Amino acid sequence: EAIVTSEELGQDLEHVEVLQKKFEEFQTDLAAHEERVNEVNQFAGKLIQEQHPEEELIKSKQNEVNASWQRLKGLALQRQGKLFGAAEVQRFNRDVDETISWIKEKGQLMASDDFGRDLASVQALLRKHEGLERDLAALEDKVKALCAEADRLQQSHPINASQIQVKREELIANWEQIRTLAAERHARLNDSYRLQRFLADFRDLTSWVTEMKALINADELANDVAGAEALLDRHQEHKGEIDAHEDSFKSADESGQALLAAGHYASDEVKEKLTILSDERSALLELWELRRQQYEQCMDLQLFYRDTEQVDNWMSKQEAFLLNEDLGDSLDSVEALLKKHEDFEKSLSAQEEKIT
Repeated sequence: EAIVTSEELGQDLEHVEVLQKKFEEFQTDLAAHEERVNEVNQFAGKLIQEQHPEEELIKSKQNEVNASWQRLKGLALQRQGKLFGAAEVQRFNRDVDETISWIKEKGQLMASDDFGRDLASVQALLRKHEGLERDLAALEDKVKALCAEADRLQQSHPINASQIQVKREELIANWEQIRTLAAERHARLNDSYRLQRFLADFRDLTSWVTEMKALINADELANDVAGAEALLDRHQEHKGEIDAHEDSFKSADESGQALLAAGHYASDEVKEKLTILSDERSALLELWELRRQQYEQCMDLQLFYRDTEQVDNWMSKQEAFLLNEDLGDSLDSVEALLKKHEDFEKSLSAQEEKIT
């Protein structure tokens, strides 16, 4: 009876399970003694049937044994129920403690101040964080289930209601805290990603501008018309490539302006980069325009040289014609020479227009 009337219910789940195991051993022993009680009842019934002189005493003892036996079985049933209830409460406590421990472990990861140093590291951190958020989404069902279990246990075990409520509130507080941490870290990582994306675009564009400047400055001025034409064609191709990058410059500027509008923590750096990017673009366009003028001037010069050479060659040929002392020795020959001279004068007029 000392076993079934014990008020010891265990300090934790492991302790309760030890007590349950001991109680199961007691129940096995109790079941083994039931046959002994039955034998006592049979023997008492036989004595009473035989009208034993101590019949009243026998009945009294029989009733006493049966009452004690029923009381013992009733107490055992109560003890079994108490241990079962204690196990439910301690199992709830264990599950809550394990869940809170997991939450705190993940909370340490989310409290990190590492938001990436470049685009690749930020992307890696974002993927890692999204994995943690998926874990949280899966944990939410468990938190809801534990809260529902707390409500049920408070109803079925009112004596433990206050302790269960404390555990429930502790769980909810930790859950709300990690959800807040997760949202804040995701926002900071997104801010970092947008910054690093902008800085990567900035580096790509400024590097491209440097290469394009070197390319535009690389060509020497031409020494003939064909070379000058080739320079102008190639220079126009450079302009096509510059125009093709206009969308990239516009996109980078819009990204930077969006960061400034959102009050990004790196606004000063973003503002500086935007200024540099604008200046670099303007300098590239100015360089292209300057080289265009130089190439066109080179083209004009080479055309002048070509035309001058052509006129010089023509005049050299015509000078020999004019120095010819043949004035004809007949009317036909003179008329032929006059015709040639008229042709020369027409050609001279044409050349004069070209020269002037």
